[in-house]
Amino acid sequence: MDKKVLDHDVPTEEPVTFHFLAKFYPENAEEELVQEITQHLFFLQVKKQILDEKIYCPPEASVLLASYAVQAKYGDYDPNVHKRGFLAQEELLPKRVINLYQMTPEMWEERITAWYAEHRGRARDEAEMEYLKIAQDLEMYGVNYFAIRNKKGTELLLGVDALGLHIYDPDNRLTPKISFPWNEIRNISYSDKEFTIKPLDKKIDVFKFNSSKLRVNKLILQLCIGNHDLFMRRRKADSLEVQQMKAQAREEKARKQMERQRLAREKQMREEAERTRDELERRLMQLKEEATMANEALMRSEETADLLAEKAQITEEEAKLLAQKAAEAEQEMQRIKATAIRTEEEKRLMEQKVLEAEMLALKMAEESERRAKEADQLKQDLQEARESERRAKQKLLEITSKSSYTSVNSSTTALPTDLPSFNLISESLSFDFKDTDMKRLSMEIEKEKVEYMEKSKHLQEQLNELKTEIEALKLKERETALDILHNENASRGNSKHNTIKKPPAQGRRPICI
Repeated sequence: MDKKVLDHDVPTEEPVTFHFLAKFYPENAEEELVQEITQHLFFLQVKKQILDEKIYCPPEASVLLASYAVQAKYGDYDPNVHKRGFLAQEELLPKRVINLYQMTPEMWEERITAWYAEHRGRARDEAEMEYLKIAQDLEMYGVNYFAIRNKKGTELLLGVDALGLHIYDPDNRLTPKISFPWNEIRNISYSDKEFTIKPLDKKIDVFKFNSSKLRVNKLILQLCIGNHDLFMRRRKADSLEVQQMKAQAREEKARKQMERQRLAREKQMREEAERTRDELERRLMQLKEEATMANEALMRSEETADLLAEKAQITEEEAKLLAQKAAEAEQEMQRIKATAIRTEEEKRLMEQKVLEAEMLALKMAEESERRAKEADQLKQDLQEARESERRAKQKLLEITSKSSYTSVNSSTTALPTDLPSFNLISESLSFDFKDTDMKRLSMEIEKEKVEYMEKSKHLQEQLNELKTEIEALKLKERETALDILHNENASRGNSKHNTIKKPPAQGRRPICI
């Protein structure tokens, strides 16, 4: 510390670049790195060593460490801010890892961002400490390598770190061939280029090796003394100074934690206020749009109101016309109802007239049949009377031819007993009476027949007229089988009387006059 910088063994070119690095690495970074600035500088040193491949890191651990490095630099992930390509200019992975896989930078960025989004809420110092906690478990973390040779001249590597001394094969810097923990080493010394390690256990042979330069031996010895001293100090109670530093660090950490919580609350409140503001702005825009739409709707409503007023006036006029038409329709309905009632009464009266006419026709038919029977009986009586008259005349001629008028008168009482004169006279008188009566009766029968035919003709005309009147009110679907047969007979002109007047079948007696 008393020398000037340029008095040290440094390059002479200008400008001169210096790297201020930690000489001794902690076993547990979280416990030993008390001040935040120390932690931050140590994080930068370890990160650079990993990227420069001075510390070997597996590909998967490299991606995880890169995500913590991004969290430490950019803070919480925000998809609106951290868009695709925001890590394009960042050096986050060792070139060895990038060249090991056939993956584009976009694919690496996608995987780093996926883990980066999970670290939300971590402050910079927390993200850096998580980075160091992962890095301190790597095999090459904190190891200073020096090229040496053993007594046989075999080239080896000596590794000095916080836990002890390690002997490596030059081709394998990860797994030591032999290790000497600091608590098992009794003495370390060098003479010229020869370096001697004496184990605490005297049964173990002393390990000697040669370095390339004397200056290297001095550096090795300094590293051994410093790491051994720190190793033993870690296993003892902290000094008062260290305790005060840790207490101050804890207070500072608590203060920062409270400050972060306060900032987090303020951030949350600000975000809520922004969301509320955005919501209010959105609501305001929506209300403006609704107001605009309402104004447009009002204008349309006014136009519609005018149209509706006109339409209402037209509708009112139409309503009046409809009311007038309704009144007319009501009157027409009443008239139709009255007409229907009259039609029903007329139909009922017509049906009654038809029934009475049918009954009258039936009675007249019966009367005609009875009169026909009487006429047949009278004809039969007339024939019998004429036959009796003929027989009487014949007998009278026979009598007059046998005797004279006088003898007839005198011998009237002397007639044979089988032909009494009373009966003869009675038959003669009966003949005269029956003949006159029959003529009169025949005339009366002919007269009644003519009257009956006229009445039948008049009745048939009435029936036809009535049938024509009620034919429009007839329901065809309600016709019975008898109705259908009657209509067929009427269409053919068949009736009861003209059926009777047809020529009788052979062997049957005609019943017509």
